[in-house]
Amino acid sequence: MEGVSVDDKHKIVVAVDESEESMHALSWCLSNLISHNSTTTLVLLYVKPRPTIYSSFDIAGNSLIVEHIFSADVIVAMEKYGTDLVNSVMKRAETVFRNFNSNVNVEKVIGSGEAQDVICDTVEKLRPDTLVMGSHGYGFLKRAILGSVSEHCAKRVKCPVVIVKHPHDKTTLPSTSSLKHDDGF
Repeated sequence: MEGVSVDDKHKIVVAVDESEESMHALSWCLSNLISHNSTTTLVLLYVKPRPTIYSSFDIAGNSLIVEHIFSADVIVAMEKYGTDLVNSVMKRAETVFRNFNSNVNVEKVIGSGEAQDVICDTVEKLRPDTLVMGSHGYGFLKRAILGSVSEHCAKRVKCPVVIVKHPHDKTTLPSTSSLKHDDGF
């Protein structure tokens, strides 16, 4: 189009974790959202869960939260495990995008806390064009109990959100032909 400037630089945040679903979402993003003739910044966002250091004790029917005091060795081991997990996920992600030939600048962002909050806060701060997330394909009951990080983020962030279902995901909506209507339609 004449007289219209098209910005060919894009920023896409892809939430990655230990799951096969997140790596599938990354692969899908590379194949479907990134143009070979544009410069794209791909932000790989990993959220480390906070280590659980509390437990509850029931004393005479009252719940009491007591903090455990860990030795320095235990804390160091927990931090090392967290770092090893981050490195493992990022290495898997590098394997996925290594074979993709394009102008992709990759940045890695590591957050800590509740995944849905960290993802939303990071997206707000980075202001990407798109957020890409994998879907674990939980059924209704499991999603109701555990919550859906992707659903929460899709409602809260201001940019478009692409939720990529894994090809093995069996959760689909019923077809309209299988729905029964009481009014005869």
